[in-house]
Amino acid sequence: MTGKVNVFEIRCGSGHAIGVLELDNASSLNALTLTMLRTIQQQLLHWQHDENIISVMIQAVGDKAFCSGADIRALYYALENDPAVTAAEQTVAPTVDDYINHSSNEKSYLAKPFLIDYFTIEYSCDYLIHNYSKPIIAWGNGLVMGGGLGLFIGASHRIVTPTALLAMPEINIGLYPDVGATWFLNQLPAGIGLFLGLTGAHVNASDALDLAMADHLIVDKDRENLIKRLKHYPWQNIKENQAATIITEILTDIATDSERQRPPSQMIPYFPQIQAACVAPTLDVVYEQINAIDGLGCWLEKAKQTLAHGSPLSANICFHQMQQYQQASLAECLAMELSLSVRCGLVGEFKEGVRARLIDKDAQPKWLYKTISDVDIRLVKSLFVPLWQKQANPLIDLM
Repeated sequence: MTGKVNVFEIRCGSGHAIGVLELDNASSLNALTLTMLRTIQQQLLHWQHDENIISVMIQAVGDKAFCSGADIRALYYALENDPAVTAAEQTVAPTVDDYINHSSNEKSYLAKPFLIDYFTIEYSCDYLIHNYSKPIIAWGNGLVMGGGLGLFIGASHRIVTPTALLAMPEINIGLYPDVGATWFLNQLPAGIGLFLGLTGAHVNASDALDLAMADHLIVDKDRENLIKRLKHYPWQNIKENQAATIITEILTDIATDSERQRPPSQMIPYFPQIQAACVAPTLDVVYEQINAIDGLGCWLEKAKQTLAHGSPLSANICFHQMQQYQQASLAECLAMELSLSVRCGLVGEFKEGVRARLIDKDAQPKWLYKTISDVDIRLVKSLFVPLWQKQANPLIDLM
């Protein structure tokens, strides 16, 4: 995959500038390669200390997607070419003892530099965006999924266009909602984050605004209007901590004309039922209650289908995230996810999911477990065991 990030600055009349990071991997729906993530991180760190940069805008090439997520094909091939992973794979679900005995040898994990490097850089970028010292405008047009949502959700000014669809669909590929989703899904109203993780359901622009996952709805053609307003604003007359407020005012003004383009809500009509279904003590009960939600329409039916056909192991991981990490900070969640993601690379579920969905495209993943009830909870808990001592975690600086 040969994606890149176009980096440039929009010069303002005041002598200041707006830094722009443009995701450019349109043939893969702007999926994030390791090179792209490194560029984002390095440029954000550079601009953070540049007094001439007023704000940063993150946008993407094409109209289909802001970003579809991580470069999971590269992660797949990193696992495919790893002898330790190949030897560990089995055609039937491994016993917990087999898995723990294999995973207790940390060298088998730490010998995967690509996985560790990729997730470390990705999660570092996400954290940096959440805590950036200058306003970040994220232009969420089209698909905003997985790793793309990780970039988008932490921005100070999150714009969705009428075509925007936000989602964490990792259950389809045998992974779990990462990129800080352990934290930001737990910030949503009770039960909603769990529903999104278990079903991979799309959140459209209207629902994103109602759930506070986005801040403004603006039609795509008004992006040039926004840039024009930013270019001509007299930034020399304002203090640095006032920039965010001014940008909010500009976006609010522009968004007024876009309100009539707001699409009909998809999730909100089912909101009470979803909450009631997902606030339950066990995953089995949650499954039963989601399937019992009464209603017609493609959106709900697709959510139920994903629930039925997604990875049972991923579902159990997601349930554990939403149950056990409700009080954890973003930094703590990202550090936990780094270890969890690397461990998930060895189990085989993620590799099989990517094979079935994106490599062979047979849409017939052979999950390790047939149902959620078959999953051994000891295996799930073992995946959450830290891979490193706290001070050795590559993301220790976040904490």
